[in-house]
Amino acid sequence: MKMWFSLIVLTVGLMTAYAHAAPHQTDMTQAVKNAKTSADHNLLAERYEDTAKEMQSKVDEHKKMLAEYEAHSEYYGRAGLDMESMCKALIRVYEQAAKENKNLADSHRKMAAETK
Repeated sequence: MKMWFSLIVLTVGLMTAYAHAAPHQTDMTQAVKNAKTSADHNLLAERYEDTAKEMQSKVDEHKKMLAEYEAHSEYYGRAGLDMESMCKALIRVYEQAAKENKNLADSHRKMAAETK
């Protein structure tokens, strides 16, 4: 029973990860195109920083889940190996997303400083 619950939680997590990506990119594309002032770039930097924090939160969440699967592998059997693999993959994806959002925030902070 616990294994199925964990599988459902992980599946929802995956769906959430992909759902966040597309709408956010679309909104940000228009905002980036319209950014002309220092305030615009600072606002974009804040949005990217917020997204980076969300992604880091997801990393932390999946690291806890991974630790649970590894610590109690006897409860999950063969499905536990799949769960561990999925957690590791999600950790990599979220870490990369956090890094890229931090880089974008830094870029917009620099643009804000250069724009008057």
